[in-house]
Amino acid sequence: MEISLTTPALLFPAISLLLLAYTNRFLTIAGLIRNLHQKFQEKPEPAIKAQISNLRKRVNLIKNMQLFGIVSLLLCVVSMFAIYESWQTIGSVIFGISLVLLMISLILSIIEIQISVKALNIQLSNIEKD
Repeated sequence: MEISLTTPALLFPAISLLLLAYTNRFLTIAGLIRNLHQKFQEKPEPAIKAQISNLRKRVNLIKNMQLFGIVSLLLCVVSMFAIYESWQTIGSVIFGISLVLLMISLILSIIEIQISVKALNIQLSNIEKD
Protein backbone atom coordinates (compact mmCIF):
# COMPACT_ATOMS: atom_id res chain seq x y z
CA MET A 1 0.00 0.00 0.00
CA GLU A 2 1.33 3.40 -0.92
CA ILE A 3 0.77 6.27 1.42
CA SER A 4 1.29 9.92 0.65
CA LEU A 5 3.43 12.38 2.55
CA THR A 6 0.35 13.84 4.22
CA THR A 7 -0.89 10.55 5.71
CA PRO A 8 1.57 10.47 8.64
CA ALA A 9 1.07 14.22 9.07
CA LEU A 10 -2.59 13.56 9.88
CA LEU A 11 -1.52 12.07 13.21
CA PHE A 12 0.35 15.20 14.34
CA PRO A 13 -2.66 17.00 15.86
CA ALA A 14 -4.01 13.83 17.47
CA ILE A 15 -0.71 12.85 19.05
CA SER A 16 -0.04 16.42 20.17
CA LEU A 17 -3.42 16.60 21.91
CA LEU A 18 -2.86 13.21 23.53
CA LEU A 19 0.52 14.30 24.84
CA LEU A 20 -1.07 17.45 26.23
CA ALA A 21 -3.74 15.38 27.97
CA TYR A 22 -1.09 13.00 29.33
CA THR A 23 0.93 15.95 30.64
CA ASN A 24 -2.16 17.36 32.37
CA ARG A 25 -2.77 13.99 34.01
CA PHE A 26 0.84 13.85 35.11
CA LEU A 27 0.75 17.36 36.61
CA THR A 28 -2.49 16.61 38.45
CA ILE A 29 -1.07 13.43 39.93
CA ALA A 30 2.17 15.22 40.85
CA GLY A 31 0.09 17.74 42.81
CA LEU A 32 -1.80 14.95 44.56
CA ILE A 33 1.43 13.20 45.47
CA ARG A 34 2.87 16.41 46.92
CA ASN A 35 -0.30 16.97 49.00
CA LEU A 36 -0.34 13.38 50.23
CA HIS A 37 3.35 13.57 51.07
CA GLN A 38 2.71 16.65 53.19
CA LYS A 39 -0.24 14.95 54.94
CA PHE A 40 1.86 11.85 55.54
CA GLN A 41 4.66 13.98 57.05
CA GLU A 42 2.16 15.52 59.45
CA LYS A 43 0.26 12.33 60.31
CA PRO A 44 1.41 8.96 58.90
CA GLU A 45 -1.57 6.78 58.03
CA PRO A 46 -1.72 3.44 56.18
CA ALA A 47 -4.45 4.78 53.89
CA ILE A 48 -2.11 7.49 52.63
CA LYS A 49 0.58 4.89 51.93
CA ALA A 50 -1.93 2.87 49.89
CA GLN A 51 -2.92 5.97 47.91
CA ILE A 52 0.72 6.79 47.24
CA SER A 53 1.28 3.24 45.97
CA ASN A 54 -1.69 3.65 43.62
CA LEU A 55 -0.38 7.00 42.40
CA ARG A 56 3.07 5.49 41.78
CA LYS A 57 1.48 2.94 39.42
CA ARG A 58 -0.38 5.72 37.63
CA VAL A 59 2.74 7.88 37.30
CA ASN A 60 4.62 4.96 35.74
CA LEU A 61 1.76 4.29 33.35
CA ILE A 62 1.62 7.95 32.33
CA LYS A 63 5.38 7.97 31.81
CA ASN A 64 5.02 5.00 29.46
CA MET A 65 2.00 6.54 27.74
CA GLN A 66 4.07 9.64 27.05
CA LEU A 67 7.06 7.60 25.92
CA PHE A 68 5.04 5.58 23.39
CA GLY A 69 3.25 8.71 22.20
CA ILE A 70 6.50 10.61 21.67
CA VAL A 71 8.16 7.72 19.86
CA SER A 72 5.03 7.39 17.72
CA LEU A 73 5.28 11.07 16.77
CA LEU A 74 8.99 10.71 16.07
CA LEU A 75 8.36 7.73 13.81
CA CYS A 76 5.67 9.70 11.97
CA VAL A 77 8.34 12.29 11.16
CA VAL A 78 10.80 9.57 10.11
CA SER A 79 8.07 8.02 7.97
CA MET A 80 7.41 11.35 6.29
CA PHE A 81 11.10 11.72 5.58
CA ALA A 82 11.26 8.23 4.08
CA ILE A 83 8.24 8.94 1.87
CA TYR A 84 9.76 12.29 0.88
CA GLU A 85 12.88 10.41 -0.21
CA SER A 86 10.63 8.01 -2.20
CA TRP A 87 11.35 5.08 0.09
CA GLN A 88 7.69 4.04 0.06
CA THR A 89 8.10 0.59 1.60
CA ILE A 90 10.29 1.80 4.45
CA GLY A 91 8.01 4.79 5.02
CA SER A 92 4.92 2.56 5.15
CA VAL A 93 6.53 0.12 7.58
CA ILE A 94 7.72 2.91 9.87
CA PHE A 95 4.29 4.51 9.75
CA GLY A 96 2.73 1.15 10.67
CA ILE A 97 5.08 0.86 13.65
CA SER A 98 4.11 4.39 14.63
CA LEU A 99 0.43 3.41 14.61
CA VAL A 100 1.14 0.36 16.77
CA LEU A 101 3.01 2.51 19.31
CA LEU A 102 0.13 4.95 19.35
CA MET A 103 -2.27 2.07 20.04
CA ILE A 104 -0.05 0.90 22.93
CA SER A 105 -0.10 4.43 24.33
CA LEU A 106 -3.90 4.48 24.15
CA ILE A 107 -4.19 1.05 25.79
CA LEU A 108 -1.97 2.24 28.63
CA SER A 109 -4.24 5.26 28.92
CA ILE A 110 -7.25 2.99 29.33
CA ILE A 111 -5.45 1.02 32.06
CA GLU A 112 -4.51 4.24 33.87
CA ILE A 113 -8.10 5.45 33.72
CA GLN A 114 -9.31 2.14 35.16
CA ILE A 115 -6.88 2.44 38.09
CA SER A 116 -8.00 6.02 38.65
CA VAL A 117 -11.67 5.05 38.66
CA LYS A 118 -11.02 2.21 41.15
CA ALA A 119 -9.28 4.65 43.49
CA LEU A 120 -12.16 7.10 43.23
CA ASN A 121 -14.72 4.36 43.88
CA ILE A 122 -12.82 3.31 47.01
CA GLN A 123 -12.87 6.89 48.28
CA LEU A 124 -16.57 7.21 47.47
CA SER A 125 -17.38 4.00 49.32
CA ASN A 126 -15.40 5.26 52.33
CA ILE A 127 -17.43 8.47 52.29
CA GLU A 128 -20.67 6.48 52.07
CA LYS A 129 -19.65 4.37 55.10
CA ASP A 130 -19.15 7.51 57.16
